[in-house]
Amino acid sequence: MLSINQDKRLWFIELIAWWEGRISASHLIRQFGISRTQAQKDILYYQQLLPGNLLYHASYKGFLPQAAFQQAYISGDVVEYLNWISHQDAITDVSTALPYTTLALPKRQVSAEIIRVLVTAIRQKRRVEVDYVSVSNPDRQGRIIVPHHFVSAGLRWHLRAYCEKSKGFRDFVLSRFRGVPELMDKTKISAEQDPGWTTELYLEFQPDPRLKPAQQEVLHHDYQMQNGKLLIHSRACLAQYVLQEMQVNIRDIDISPEAQQLVLVNLNDIKPWLFEEKS
Repeated sequence: MLSINQDKRLWFIELIAWWEGRISASHLIRQFGISRTQAQKDILYYQQLLPGNLLYHASYKGFLPQAAFQQAYISGDVVEYLNWISHQDAITDVSTALPYTTLALPKRQVSAEIIRVLVTAIRQKRRVEVDYVSVSNPDRQGRIIVPHHFVSAGLRWHLRAYCEKSKGFRDFVLSRFRGVPELMDKTKISAEQDPGWTTELYLEFQPDPRLKPAQQEVLHHDYQMQNGKLLIHSRACLAQYVLQEMQVNIRDIDISPEAQQLVLVNLNDIKPWLFEEKS
């Protein structure tokens, strides 16, 4: 029977190999603080368990996933990998876990081939040629982008990137890339040049003033408000997503206070950073 720690390492081997296209002993050493000998033993053991999954390539100094790769430890959902990147997801110790359940929400399909290229582009600061679709433009459109961050926006993940076609920084929904992106040359464009990313602000919320005092008090307690206000720190380009997650509607003035619950106090400060939804 595998120990919990070894099971975690086998999960990690499969996660990195599948989504990044290469796993080496160095990955395990950095992630778990184990010796090189132990890391090599873990990879060898994984190969013994799933002999068709990984093959060593000296030119890559690591093990690459093979065409017949079978997922035994990971779910194959890109959110699992992205949560690991953002450190939002911890592998639970099953001996101490409490019973829980999660909503059965739809998954956005994103291929490993797309993620591998985007991860490489971010790490190596390279341009990428991609095909992208949206509801307003369902036909594939070729773009050259420079990605700099993955962004979790509630139900879906985005890629923040400079778009040469739009001549500016914008968000791309991960599940709307098509084909396999092509890595291009290195670039000096970076997140530091993205004003929406480097500008930080606070969204100030309060209970809808149309609510009764007792109703407002419920919200004060829910959100642990200070002086009747809730402040949420955000990068400017992510303010729209904060509003969506908080279910605060700034356009429909006829919405009932019980449905709205919160209102944005400093709309004038935030408005320059909001965008019309076209996705």
